Amino acid sequence: MVTDMLPESWRGVLGEELAKPYVTELLDFVEQERAAGPVYPPREQVFAALEATPYEQVKVLILGQDPYHGPGQGHGLCFSVQPGVKTPPSLRNIYKEMKEELGHPVPDNGYLMPWAKQGVLLLNAVLTVRGGEANSHKGKGWEKVTDAVIRAVADRPDPAVFVLWGNYAKKKLPLIDTERHAVVQGAHPSPLSAKKFFGSRPFTQINEAIAAQGHAPIDWRIPDLG
Repeated sequence: MVTDMLPESWRGVLGEELAKPYVTELLDFVEQERAAGPVYPPREQVFAALEATPYEQVKVLILGQDPYHGPGQGHGLCFSVQPGVKTPPSLRNIYKEMKEELGHPVPDNGYLMPWAKQGVLLLNAVLTVRGGEANSHKGKGWEKVTDAVIRAVADRPDPAVFVLWGNYAKKKLPLIDTERHAVVQGAHPSPLSAKKFFGSRPFTQINEAIAAQGHAPIDWRIPDLG
């Protein structure tokens, strides 16, 4: 069963979506891709974002596009890389904004699990990628799965903060009830649009929205692993 791959807290809200025929076709496609060459992240980390942040504990949803496509980089959390892997450019820009805005030091790693454990769901719209080829698994069905994740969080009685960086993420706005949930929008932190990202103060906006919703703010500091 496909639902067996999901962490327990998400099975009830996503089970119906994952029972649809397209999901079987999608997973077959991914397995064929794995047989032909490297696919990231590894099979056991495809749903790592949902594993790290249980459904009831989501305070913030940050939406990325697709996983990093280099060896050992992506591990199922958007913008995050495994310990020991060089921090990618987009995340370096996120850290730069964090330092300017909050005064937190730039960490020596790109491992964002401390955010995920505080209720920040680090969700990519597409959950797998062919090694060395960005967007290679786009349009194969993952977007329907992750739209269902966004809707599931949006349907909860408890409000959350949705973070939509860049035009791709902003297209998901219709899935969110903006009367009940807060939305923080801005430019994407990639080097192509970072000029507009810098100074947008997303961390302050997110924590102010969380506080207004009655939740404890996120501690955005990432500890050094050195």
